[in-house]
Amino acid sequence: MRISALIIALSFTLSAFAQDYDFGKVSKEELQEKFNPLDSTASATYLYKNRRTYFDYIKGLGFELKTEIHERIKIYNKDGFDYATKQLNLYKNGNTKESISPIKAFTYNLENGKIVEEKLSKKGMFNSETNKYFNKVKFTMPNIKPGSVIEYKYQITSPFWSNIEELVFQHDIPIKKLESNIEIPEYFNFRINTKGYLTVNPTTDSKTEYIRFVNKTRNQGSGYSASSTTTFNTSEVSYSTKISKYEIENVPALKNEPYVNSINNYRSSIKYELSYTKFPYSQIEYYTTTWEDVVETIFKSSNFGDELDRTGYYEDDIDNIVSSISDPERRMSLIFDFVKSKVKWNGYYGKYTDDGVKKSFKEGVGNVAEINLMLTSMLRYAGLKAHPVLVSTRGHGISLFPTREGYNYVVTYVKLPDGNVVLLDATNKYSVPNVLPLRALNWQGRVIAEHGSSELIDLYPSVASKNTITMMAKLDSEGGVEGMIRSVKTNHKALDFRERYVEANKEEFLEKLENKYNGLEVSDYAVKNDVDLSKPVMESYNFFKENQADIIGDKIYFSPLFFLRTAENPFKLEKREFPVDFGYPSSTTYRVIVTIPEGYKMESIPEPSAMALPDNLGEFKYNISGNGNSIQLIISTKINSSIITPLYYDALKEYFNKFIEKEAEQIVLTKA
Repeated sequence: MRISALIIALSFTLSAFAQDYDFGKVSKEELQEKFNPLDSTASATYLYKNRRTYFDYIKGLGFELKTEIHERIKIYNKDGFDYATKQLNLYKNGNTKESISPIKAFTYNLENGKIVEEKLSKKGMFNSETNKYFNKVKFTMPNIKPGSVIEYKYQITSPFWSNIEELVFQHDIPIKKLESNIEIPEYFNFRINTKGYLTVNPTTDSKTEYIRFVNKTRNQGSGYSASSTTTFNTSEVSYSTKISKYEIENVPALKNEPYVNSINNYRSSIKYELSYTKFPYSQIEYYTTTWEDVVETIFKSSNFGDELDRTGYYEDDIDNIVSSISDPERRMSLIFDFVKSKVKWNGYYGKYTDDGVKKSFKEGVGNVAEINLMLTSMLRYAGLKAHPVLVSTRGHGISLFPTREGYNYVVTYVKLPDGNVVLLDATNKYSVPNVLPLRALNWQGRVIAEHGSSELIDLYPSVASKNTITMMAKLDSEGGVEGMIRSVKTNHKALDFRERYVEANKEEFLEKLENKYNGLEVSDYAVKNDVDLSKPVMESYNFFKENQADIIGDKIYFSPLFFLRTAENPFKLEKREFPVDFGYPSSTTYRVIVTIPEGYKMESIPEPSAMALPDNLGEFKYNISGNGNSIQLIISTKINSSIITPLYYDALKEYFNKFIEKEAEQIVLTKA
């Protein structure tokens, strides 16, 4: 076995040395490869990733940022076909926008021992407008088969030279070889922020570049017959460019795992954040160095701080709502409900307003900043201590370093006279105080006070979201079970249900419920308090399901939770490097009463049980009793922390294993 592994590794190493990464130089060995030698589970592999980012001076325009991309991908099976489609987002701001060069792309296949290539045609390319900030370029490679190799090149030109795209070293498929050059003129100073578990140190070099100027001078001759002449003078300015070269080989895939807030938080990468510029004969212009600088820049923006001071457009409405209300918490709730009903979220994130709070209020639609800055301003007008909170959404990642791009969302902070702190987000009409949408639950936010000072605040809730499930079930002698289920949900459990249910097609919703439990028959489905946010959501239905018990001879074996029991442990890895993010603390309680079939009696039932995670992170309790033809079961599971660090991963994995085993334990009935 060791010799075989050595031969495979040696063969892989030799082929890597012989590899030609020039565009179009795809080899038969690459096409013949059946799997990645270092990861046989991979559906595809980046054979080569090359990126060059540099600054180019354009006369009359100044510096432009250019990024050249060359990628070669091996597709092993149908699961890898997704990598044959590439989507690019090009940023725009008004009439200023990024552009892309013609895309050069080919698919390579091995047919009858010969390499056959097929060029990407215009039919495979699509251009569209995603929204007011982005245009989308999408292309799908032709003639994709298991075993294909695809290769493409393009260049993106950007006038937004402060925005160097993040250099990513890990993807969800392996990378055999990655090379990248980042070339930055001496006029630009960037802070370099790194994240992830891979250590990639660049080698550095420098080169001298030149900006050439041509000056035209027109000379008028003297006398009546004299003619004018034009002379051209050429001058140039030299500057130094620093080159950072990154090279890495055999990068393993970064695979998503259950309960990760965003896998991008742990993806190894480097982000260049503009700190300051210093051009010849000009003063230094600072952009970002500390969080104080970031906050001050955001607060002083006309699309942020100034919007908080606008009040005239809503004063009459707020006066009518709260003029007779003295209780601060009641005032807060009324204004919160007013904004949720008055202005609908348009789906755009952002810490800055687009059209402004006044226009959003008038038209009844706005982005995140417009809605929650409006809410903050109204609360202040009503005499409450309210501030905006900068947030990075779960999909956006965690702001580890001072960066203007680190935040992409705004919520509202209120400190009531009794000292209680409340977080509000009016973009979600089913949200209630201190129940932010899941997208905003991402570690910490930054509260911005009146004069631009800031402090961090934990975004995760401290109060558990509860789901209490009551099941009355009757088991028949054929193993079928029928009965009634009622569940009562609070806080985030209720928010999640309302988001899925209220505006859904009810037939489709019930179909999903039945499919969730693999053929459950549901009738008399009802929901109470679906739009009354002051009360828990109550869901109830009758059910029938076959094959919920094993009948062997004169005995019946079944789990008293039936189809509600947890079937699988979501934590399967031997080792986990990422925190487990549950989003919010939670508690689930099952209260089950089972009536056994006539003519049977209980032979054995599981023992009561209790277990706990270390440091009060969670607990599980299982209590069961039987009396005559009735069995009573109470199970409670609690996760008391939104985040569980990798230090406790082994304990968490074992905890899930044990309570899943306990829920699967069977009651044995025998004929009386």
